[in-house]
Amino acid sequence: MQVHYLEFVTPDVDIVCATLSELHGVTFGTGDPALGNARTATLAGGGKIGVRAPMHESESPIVRPYVLVDDIDAAVTSAEAAGGQVALAPMELPGHGKCAIFFQGGIQHGLWQV
Repeated sequence: MQVHYLEFVTPDVDIVCATLSELHGVTFGTGDPALGNARTATLAGGGKIGVRAPMHESESPIVRPYVLVDDIDAAVTSAEAAGGQVALAPMELPGHGKCAIFFQGGIQHGLWQV
């Protein structure tokens, strides 16, 4: 299992970016429209960390890991068969691959295919 993208959703984007930069020595770029205007930084293992503001008023702050999968459609089918509830069906993120989100056990699980 490899976390490909670690997403932080917060109303305090600049503060969180500054803290993560200080703690982990990463450098964040400007907002990426394909990732909900997340400011991203590349991690040593090749993954990314992204910090963005909520995209609508009902979206709560959260930290959501997206695990790398070979076949996102098959992974979503497996998650559903295991009792997961799909919150975001596989969708293309131009230049980044595909992502999906499912809920299970009170946790939001992200999936990512490059």
